[in-house]
Amino acid sequence: MAQTLVQPAFATIGDNPTRLWGMSAAERVRRIAVAANLPPRTDPAQPAVLANVAFAFDPAWLRHLVGVPGAVLTMGGVPVLAHVRSREEAERVEESMARGTSLSGLAEMHEIAFDDGPTIENKALRKRETPFVTRLLPENLRVIERASYFGAYKGVTDLLTKYLWPEWALVLTRICAKVGITPNQVTIIGAVLCVLATWCFAEGRYWLGMASGLAFMVLDTVDGKLARCTITSSRIGNILDHGMDLVHPPFWWWFWATGLAHWGLALDEGTFWWVQGALLAGYIVQRLIEGAFIQLFGIHIHVWERFDSRFRLVTARRNPNMVILAAATLAGRPDIGIVAVAWWTALCCAVHAVRLLEALIRKARGMPVRSWLADPA
Repeated sequence: MAQTLVQPAFATIGDNPTRLWGMSAAERVRRIAVAANLPPRTDPAQPAVLANVAFAFDPAWLRHLVGVPGAVLTMGGVPVLAHVRSREEAERVEESMARGTSLSGLAEMHEIAFDDGPTIENKALRKRETPFVTRLLPENLRVIERASYFGAYKGVTDLLTKYLWPEWALVLTRICAKVGITPNQVTIIGAVLCVLATWCFAEGRYWLGMASGLAFMVLDTVDGKLARCTITSSRIGNILDHGMDLVHPPFWWWFWATGLAHWGLALDEGTFWWVQGALLAGYIVQRLIEGAFIQLFGIHIHVWERFDSRFRLVTARRNPNMVILAAATLAGRPDIGIVAVAWWTALCCAVHAVRLLEALIRKARGMPVRSWLADPA
């Protein structure tokens, strides 16, 4: 009979005045543990995940150890995290953590030595990776912040989010964490900029609209990064963020097209309606295909094969579409830009439909459909 896993409690061991993302080490661990639904330890003999506050670690490590009783993550032999099952294990691990010495005398515990480069599964991407662990010292703060910031994003994305503004968003995330701006406040500021961009497009003020849109797109990265780095993700925050992302693109494309009248480049009625139809239908169908792929195969379509991850860089989402529109506006033809976006949307929709069909055929033939990121490098 399979043994039932007992949900452990959590406790922090030691004291560390170094603050990371505006939090003490103990508060950061508490937030990570609460997010993992772990209660604080009330009895030294109960199963618990012990965290050594002399170290900073990716939250993925705590979530991993919750499911591995008797496991201890070490760095340089010193316990960083440990899932203890008894008072004896707790006492030995706490002593080792407090002294900063190697754990000994508990051969029945399973050591995961970070120095050996162990990997754990990223369930969202079906990918194995080695999340960061490092000593939490003032001189290491910048390194730790970069590690936790870039570790907070696990997916494939578009070329702008991947290459253009990660460093801008890192600076803004640091500032927000330092002055106490919350992720939801960043989302609200972004929403105002999004609405401003929409109005600018309707008025034919494309450059001002794109500047507002760019600021919104950067903040759209910042709010998520800030929530993950400060461990303050919330249900309402996710609804606000994803709701805004889901709703606004069709409005941008509509008002971009109507704003052409201010440039003397208004589309004729027939062209206007096929462009809007292609944009809206393509947007909805692509989203449906992505959702169907997740339901059918348990992974995002963009992480299936290397081609899909590369195609995600330029596929007809908001950010790549804005690149097309900016190039066309620079050439003085924003009308050609919106028509080009409509054609690109239709083409990308067709590509995703073909990829879904290919995956279905592969599954019907008994072949696996799995993320290429899960394959060994």
